[in-house]
Amino acid sequence: MKNQLWVLIVIVAFFLSALVGYNISLGTGVEPGYFEAPEAGGYGAGAGAAAPEGIDSEFQEYYQKLTE
Repeated sequence: MKNQLWVLIVIVAFFLSALVGYNISLGTGVEPGYFEAPEAGGYGAGAGAAAPEGIDSEFQEYYQKLTE
């Protein structure tokens, strides 16, 4: 009986933590695919790759100077 209670507590805690984590992630405003987009050469984009969308010219020049 005691083992069944602990198993039940672990299962309930797992689902509650998953629901709380999902609820928190909804409130952050981070869109799907945000972390997969390369923003700089350090994230896997080559030096000759075109700049990803959403980076203004100031950052493009900064990253270009880093490759020189």
